[in-house]
Amino acid sequence: MILKLSIYISSAFSKFIRSKSRADVPGWVLVVLMTTALVTGIWSIAAPKLTTILRNSLDAMGGIR
Repeated sequence: MILKLSIYISSAFSKFIRSKSRADVPGWVLVVLMTTALVTGIWSIAAPKLTTILRNSLDAMGGIR
């Protein structure tokens, strides 16, 4: 089921790319760059806290045995 869904989504996305947005390459590039910048910025802020949370939870799980 997941494979069929992923094939459908990829074919629908490729049809959309070919039909409507062939001339809008700068727009797609801008969207990709802005998304990358946002993810990088959020990750750089959240990474230390996420690491601390993960380390604390793993240390707590070690005490269960």
